[in-house]
Amino acid sequence: MPGLRERFTNLIAAPSCNLAVAALEIARIGHPDLDPAPSLQALDVLAAGLRPRLAAGSPPDEAARLLARYLFEECGFRGNRADYYDPRNSFLNDVLDRRTGIPISLSVLAIEVGRRLGIQLDGVGFPGHFLVRVTGAPDLLLLDCFDGGSPVDHDALLARLRALADTSGGPEFDHVPPRFLEPTAAPGILARMLRNLLRIYVERDEHEHALAAVDLLLVLTPRSAEDVRTRARLYEKLECFASAADDLRRYLALAPQAEDAIAVREQLGRLADEAPTLH
Repeated sequence: MPGLRERFTNLIAAPSCNLAVAALEIARIGHPDLDPAPSLQALDVLAAGLRPRLAAGSPPDEAARLLARYLFEECGFRGNRADYYDPRNSFLNDVLDRRTGIPISLSVLAIEVGRRLGIQLDGVGFPGHFLVRVTGAPDLLLLDCFDGGSPVDHDALLARLRALADTSGGPEFDHVPPRFLEPTAAPGILARMLRNLLRIYVERDEHEHALAAVDLLLVLTPRSAEDVRTRARLYEKLECFASAADDLRRYLALAPQAEDAIAVREQLGRLADEAPTLH
């Protein structure tokens, strides 16, 4: 039976990546025996509940606003402000069961229910806070699914960018760069979900879960030296020394001029002295 990485790779390689199915594959990090069928059916049921109320030929912006009211007011989906960093907020099956999540998982919910209804929503990887944009609206319409699907205007976006810059020491902004509002395709959405999970699991010292997250991330970013270096660290923490060494060599091949190249070569020498392990 194919493992998690192989199944995820096959989904990504498909001509049209099914976002919901791939997101549920990511959920197997926390739920190894997950059957995706009930979650996919739950998305169908949500769409069926709204379909009779959608007038034929409704303008995209009106249909999207109706979808937002339905999901976030009537059905009770909401942002989890009380426990934002709970990994379950990133698992689509848990979001459907618990009706709470974070910006990106709630956006995936809206995108997938909308797709079933012919309402095209695109993910937008806005810095610090994922959004959706309504395709075909006469003016740019962005919705914040973490905040009940409310519209977000330019001034609010600029305020968010400035607040993020203040906390991270980033550049000052006098406008919102158009690149921050471009649609994010399914692989980019999945990568951002995995980075969220990776950060959470690393901070919790849940090394096996973190390894699973970065391993799937590398399906999407196979030439990312940083991600290879992260996986090497996790392999070493789990005493998978041969795998750690393999990744360190790959890291050096991808980033031969890295600032830590000398330290990595020294680390390779130390790993060679460790007892060989399999992973």
